[in-house]
Amino acid sequence: MYEYKFVKIDLTTWASKPKEDYHEVIAEHAREGWRFIQIFAPATSGYGSASYFEIIFERPRT
Repeated sequence: MYEYKFVKIDLTTWASKPKEDYHEVIAEHAREGWRFIQIFAPATSGYGSASYFEIIFERPRT
């Protein structure tokens, strides 16, 4: 069995750049035993662009 964690990273509105350093978010969670699975960016704003993305992690349940 696994547990999953979803971390939302907002994007700036004018350049679609992340407001947080996602490299550091992934490294921090890896140190806590989470395994990076995927980055998901749903189309939520005009012209099909995303206003945020989610980083998906998993780890074995203890």
